[in-house]
Amino acid sequence: MRVLIVGGGAREHALAWRLSQDPGVEVIGAPGNAGIAAVGRTMAVDPTDADQVVALAKQESADLVVVGPEAPLVAGVVDALREHGIDAFGPDREAAQLEGSKIFSKEFMARHDIPTAGFAVFDDPDAATRYIEEANRPLVVKADGLAAGKGVIVASDAKEAIAGVDRIMRERAFGDAGDRVLIEECLVGQEVSYHVISDGERFIPLAPAQDHKRAFDGDKGPNTGGMGAYSPPPVVTPEIEQKILDRVIEPTLRGMAVEGRPFRGALFVGLMIVDGEPLVLEYNTRFGDPECQTLMTRWKGSIMPLIRGSAQGDFGGLMPEWEAPASLCVVLAAGGYPGSYEKGKVITGLEDASALPKVTVFHAGTVLDGDAVVTSGGRVLSVTAIGETIDEAAERAYEAVAKIEFEGKQLRQDIGWRARTRR
Repeated sequence: MRVLIVGGGAREHALAWRLSQDPGVEVIGAPGNAGIAAVGRTMAVDPTDADQVVALAKQESADLVVVGPEAPLVAGVVDALREHGIDAFGPDREAAQLEGSKIFSKEFMARHDIPTAGFAVFDDPDAATRYIEEANRPLVVKADGLAAGKGVIVASDAKEAIAGVDRIMRERAFGDAGDRVLIEECLVGQEVSYHVISDGERFIPLAPAQDHKRAFDGDKGPNTGGMGAYSPPPVVTPEIEQKILDRVIEPTLRGMAVEGRPFRGALFVGLMIVDGEPLVLEYNTRFGDPECQTLMTRWKGSIMPLIRGSAQGDFGGLMPEWEAPASLCVVLAAGGYPGSYEKGKVITGLEDASALPKVTVFHAGTVLDGDAVVTSGGRVLSVTAIGETIDEAAERAYEAVAKIEFEGKQLRQDIGWRARTRR
């Protein structure tokens, strides 16, 4: 079986790594990275260009296409593949609006009584500024469209919130994604990630995880695409998990079906747990990155039945099994990330790190330069380890991290701090 995986990040490497373990499965990364090239092949393609992806899928006689990142989903790549009779994992363009427009998603939550923070919508920066000045309290300012996880400003006061509006709407830091802004009440609690896979009618819950979005230790610095994650977070008790399923997941998928946008693929909900109650921060219409790396390393057996069943619209009564009790992922980023950074830095120590027991190194911003692996993006590697406990997984991951070097290497030393007893 030939599987084309659209994207080139660590999430796509984790999916390729997991799927390639099935007998008879060949994976192709489009465009892939140096890590995916080690478990399959890679082909140059623009992942947001539906015509290019369809042409490649036909050229390679792909039996299944797994679309990893959000941008191709919002661009309608899955729609194009299905129109040509090619099985594709991921939501179509209409369903992907849950992530493609933060304003659409908030208004959807309001229509379906899904718990979330209060909000206001603005297409005029002057009006947004007046609202902030009158509110004069901590707020969250979000660009409406896709911004690679960086279009969110958690402001501690009105001055920071206004600066966020200026950056998004006046300076156009995120281009057209900042045509409108969403201003939300600031929730205080623990943030968690919850994933399910849906086939359009049914859903299968996966394990919860907790991401670390801020760039620096102590949850300080600017937001990033994610500096690390671990699974499972202790804050998600069985009682809270049931609330998430009953109050968030079920009404979300039911609401999407009622509105004529049945959801097929991975739905990842970002939640804030406030006094034991889950409130939705955002929807993501694909696996999280780096959360996917923790889920794939914990998984027992094949994920193909779930992925292919979702793509075909029927996975029956399948349920995932978890082999490892805990997993933790540390992201190694380029110096300067999430701001400007240099590329082309030679990476050493990958073989030594990967040789450690129960450690897997997933590639993100890497390419091959002759025999060398060099940096090519902001988030470079996801060093992931499993263990009986979060502590054990953390010790293994950080031991592996110490073996990997490249100029400007940047990381957080406190991934999983809420669950670790030794920090």
